Amino acid sequence: MSCRGMNNLLTGVGKCLRFSYAKSIDISRNFSEKATIDNKEIVHHGKLSNLWWDKQGQLRPLHAFNPLRIQFVRDGLKNVGWEELNPSKPLEGLKILDVGCGGGILSEPLARIGANVTGIDGSEELINTAKEHASLDPALTDRLKYICTSIEDHTLENSNYYDAVVASEVLEHVTNKDFFIKCCVDVLKVNGSIFITTINKNLVSWLGSIILAEHVLKLIPVGTHEWEKFISPLDTQRLLEKHGCQLKLEHGIYYNPLVNDWSWTSTTVNNYALHAVKISST
Repeated sequence: MSCRGMNNLLTGVGKCLRFSYAKSIDISRNFSEKATIDNKEIVHHGKLSNLWWDKQGQLRPLHAFNPLRIQFVRDGLKNVGWEELNPSKPLEGLKILDVGCGGGILSEPLARIGANVTGIDGSEELINTAKEHASLDPALTDRLKYICTSIEDHTLENSNYYDAVVASEVLEHVTNKDFFIKCCVDVLKVNGSIFITTINKNLVSWLGSIILAEHVLKLIPVGTHEWEKFISPLDTQRLLEKHGCQLKLEHGIYYNPLVNDWSWTSTTVNNYALHAVKISST
């Protein structure tokens, strides 16, 4: 890259950082509207519906993330007292909500290990993709269902219903993070667990998750992420605590694009995971 190109890039980064910092001074200022879905995000991800289950395609990193995500949920539930009585179905008897389930990449394996899973997403195209793929495995019929809806609408009839909520790679696409987390917590039973994986908000995440992942390495489709929607672990924790949850675990996550592999790390500078438990209703 030329010096002039680098200067333009750094100038753009500076403007983006200053703009986002001004927006994030007061978290509550961003969450005045009672809606969580960005229609632009729905359109973008809906266009990927035919690619969702291509494990060697543009969503290859998301498929590779599954083993770590399943481990995160299982270990978290065991750490707060869940007993795995059936080795072949360790989550048998649990009701889990997968928020922003997309085409069902995470919902299906959770159902396969025994959980009763409800996957919700605002994209009708992705919900249809999820249903079509799940229909290929009759064993999933009684333990997996998909609904095209938002978390705020789903909350209206499912308050205090689920044992666990999973919001994996979703929070960075949400417009109203405060209201989103409130609704996720509302559908949880007291002592239920919420599992979140998302992207930190700093220069490293802008370079790594947008410039490198989307524009340079082409790991994911261009336009998948908007840096202004990223959120720091501290701000996510504050929102969880605000809505009656207690943090149990914070993990950093590292992705190696050379081998398409995810692993835990001590730093949350880019990707991170949080497990919290609902201790009261707000």
